[in-house]
Amino acid sequence: MPPSNSTTHSMHLSKTKPDPGSRWMQSLGVIPTPSSVQEGYQAWMEALSQEPDKLAELQKHFVDEQKRLFDLFMHPPEQAATHTSTALASAHDKRFAGEAWQSSPQFRLLAESYLSTYRLLLDSVASLDVASDTRKKMRFFVKQHLDAMSPANFLATNPEALQSAIESKGETLKAGMENLREDMEKGHISMTDEEAFKVGENLAVTPGSVVFENEVFQLVQYTPQTEQVYMRPLLIVPPCINKFYILDLRPDNSFVRYAVEQGFTVFIVSWRNVKEAQGHLTWDDYIANGVVKAIDNVRLITNVEKINALGFCVGGTLLASAIAVLRRMGHEVVESVTFLTTFLDFSDAGEVTSYINEDFIASREREVGHGGIVNGSDLAYAFTSLRANELIWNYVVGNYLKGTKPPAFDLLFWNSDSTNLPGPWYAYYLRNMYSKNNLAKPDKLVMCGVPVDISYVNMPAFVFAAKEDHIVPWRTAYTSAALLGGKTEFILGAAGHVAGVVNPASKNKRSYRASVAPNVSAHQWMEASTEIEGSWWPRWANWLKHHGGRMIPARSTLGNANFKPSEAAPGRYVQEKS
Repeated sequence: MPPSNSTTHSMHLSKTKPDPGSRWMQSLGVIPTPSSVQEGYQAWMEALSQEPDKLAELQKHFVDEQKRLFDLFMHPPEQAATHTSTALASAHDKRFAGEAWQSSPQFRLLAESYLSTYRLLLDSVASLDVASDTRKKMRFFVKQHLDAMSPANFLATNPEALQSAIESKGETLKAGMENLREDMEKGHISMTDEEAFKVGENLAVTPGSVVFENEVFQLVQYTPQTEQVYMRPLLIVPPCINKFYILDLRPDNSFVRYAVEQGFTVFIVSWRNVKEAQGHLTWDDYIANGVVKAIDNVRLITNVEKINALGFCVGGTLLASAIAVLRRMGHEVVESVTFLTTFLDFSDAGEVTSYINEDFIASREREVGHGGIVNGSDLAYAFTSLRANELIWNYVVGNYLKGTKPPAFDLLFWNSDSTNLPGPWYAYYLRNMYSKNNLAKPDKLVMCGVPVDISYVNMPAFVFAAKEDHIVPWRTAYTSAALLGGKTEFILGAAGHVAGVVNPASKNKRSYRASVAPNVSAHQWMEASTEIEGSWWPRWANWLKHHGGRMIPARSTLGNANFKPSEAAPGRYVQEKS
């Protein structure tokens, strides 16, 4: 590979890390991205003011709806079922479905009034004559505001919290204040019992060793669990925005362990949780000194010409870029590729684009584009806010209003274990992927001195998307798959970005959809697909076995003479805190 020019960066601008209290406020959305918030609200108000008839209609609808709800309030609860289903919207919203809400006419009316206003304001956004991108941004920030203003989020208007306070003689309020103090000291909302897990002890415990490391990553090789293995190893490239152990949580839900048990020799990239010294790293560094280096080393360790590779989220974006570079240079070193919830086409990148406008990207480029780091807590808030009710306000109510402690949940522990990113990498990613969608344009980008065309990723591909994914919308994952140059199998799983992926075969829950319909729209693919009960993991494993080559005796030692094990898995890189 051509040498990286990142060493020419001598300036390491860093973004000042806020104090814990400020970080806690940010995790609530109290300190959102100012320009984006202002832009979203201003566009909404300006659009409404330019359509006075629509504004008058909106106001009339609001008054009529409140009158209808008051009429409903005047009926006893047992008669409420005779009214329209919209009158009972609170019963279908988990925030208000509890007995304390539904048995009290006053609180039930409050919930119904809130939900009616919620629908009305979102409908007003949908009806405005504005550009689709502007409408999307309006809707996102109006929804953020409405979610925050839910009566469930305030003690005086939450009957469940009030009842708990009365029954406990104030002990729940005392406990809630203590939880609030602890969270403010930590700088984030507690979503799980953070003392229940420790990486390397009860998470990321699949046996293995670190067999290589450089400034960018550690390469972990896992100990075989079968007497024979497939000749071609599997290299997993996880997202560098998060830590890799989402794929190796506990033994009963570890994707890594499952792959090892299927007879694959598994390696995984453990990205560095960068500090100031790595603030110069670029996108090209993550290609040349990250993915390509990992591919080369796995081939050298296992003495094979070709390997199988898997990329998850932005790890998939990096993997596709690296393969396209290698193929353009004439290197055929990847037999098959798997992409899990991965963007290659960023034409519709979902709600997160509400944060990413030109002002935001330009400011990132100025602040850290030539050196420095982006704090993991900033990234964590941006993604958490996309599911504010589930990942913010649910815990505000439980932790602070009701004084409870969240239960131990490995996935949410991982979600809170944030990772820093190098500024130049981050600025390049925002500009070229989210803003310009340049990766989808053949030869538009040059990486490591080579023009990049994703159609050069022309080996067999298995592409998994998740139906409820709020980070990589499944239809965009589908259009991303169409950019690949080889035979592709597309699978649509249930649940969201992470829960859809972490669906262990041992539990065999949920379902996925599959179709043989080629070269059709996402809508047509869905219409032609069939639903298959259970985990998608066995289908993927059976697919991969066809690309694994012959069976050979499992290797008795990890690494080799040139790649000696240096420390036990999961390695120290993944255990470094932001």
